[in-house]
Amino acid sequence: MSFSLPELPDSPAERYAELADYARALVAGEPDRIANAANLSALVKATVPDLNWVGFYFYDGTELVVGPFQGLPACIRIPLDRGVCGAAARTRETQRVDDVHAVADHIACDGATNSELVVPLIGRSGELIGVFDLDSESTGRFSDEDRRGLEAVAAVFVDSLG
Repeated sequence: MSFSLPELPDSPAERYAELADYARALVAGEPDRIANAANLSALVKATVPDLNWVGFYFYDGTELVVGPFQGLPACIRIPLDRGVCGAAARTRETQRVDDVHAVADHIACDGATNSELVVPLIGRSGELIGVFDLDSESTGRFSDEDRRGLEAVAAVFVDSLG
């Protein structure tokens, strides 16, 4: 089976709505979190401009452990009390950081990263599954529209777990 990337509209709202639809189709019927995280990372990296890293960290009961991603090699383990990913997991709120260098406990896996968006992954029973992490070399890369759209993609992932 081969896949082709969708042609997404220029309007951010329409682009993210279509991206979420494509993501749903991509994971339809597949409950495996590794397979779905791998495909969604590749989809987002290929279709959302100006990203240098896209991927998942999964909560192992103690800390976040790197899962499938697209980009340079990443930090393997992130404690919940450090960094932007840790903050998203700890607070269970999306973290949108315009300048990661202004965050005192930022964990720099890729020194080229200047902005970051991290969406917590919360299961139906309220359990922490992990985080969906996106990095950009551009300062201030992520807007509220990006946040909403990427939260929708993260929700597709959580829903795929059953």
